[in-house]
Amino acid sequence: MNLSSLKFFNSLRKCNQQFAVIGLGRFGRAVCTTLHNLGYEVLATDIDEKRVCQALSDQISTHAVQLDSTEPTALKEAGIFEFDTVIVAIGNYLQESIITTLNVKEAGVNHVVAKASSEIHGKLLERVGADHVVYPEHEAGCALAHSLTKPAILDRFDLDPENSIVELIIPDEFDSKTLAELDLRRRYGINVLAVGDGEKFEINPPPSCRLKQGAAMVVVGSSKSINRLLP
Repeated sequence: MNLSSLKFFNSLRKCNQQFAVIGLGRFGRAVCTTLHNLGYEVLATDIDEKRVCQALSDQISTHAVQLDSTEPTALKEAGIFEFDTVIVAIGNYLQESIITTLNVKEAGVNHVVAKASSEIHGKLLERVGADHVVYPEHEAGCALAHSLTKPAILDRFDLDPENSIVELIIPDEFDSKTLAELDLRRRYGINVLAVGDGEKFEINPPPSCRLKQGAAMVVVGSSKSINRLLP
């Protein structure tokens, strides 16, 4: 269960079936691979022909073409402007990233997601029309810090600065107790969304659900309240 990807993929409208990804670095490849595995049609592009050939060889997208995304004509000829959602994954090249984002927005693309490498970069992307800006390095760094300081946390999705959805290892003191007996909403101010053992989760578990040591549960609440659960 990977909650960290929710912030990005929930920003994509559910009616979309086709996506274009510009830039095939680590982030762009990950986006292509995930969308393609979810069954969506994905057009992958990059200025580097080797990366395009690798994407075709690895079958991480439906189609892949080599082009210079700073050239509006090249984007138009590739059909990029016909896609409802375009992901600009050129985070490490500020000028190319901004020009590409501007190109696809000025051409009328409805939804543009852009990767930013810094706060200033993100603000510039928003200025030229990006509908959603993501900061993969920042989010990865936050996730690492949480995992180092709170090893019981398996995954985390911050709803806002104060509230989170967290997947965590069930504390030893909860072993063999039911949710009704623990009364986590009253004692800690959190709600249990799911309880799992291995890869299978029970969603909205009943009060009679009995927890097992070493298993996992997904909870929602304030970050302070969730931290009170953990050693």
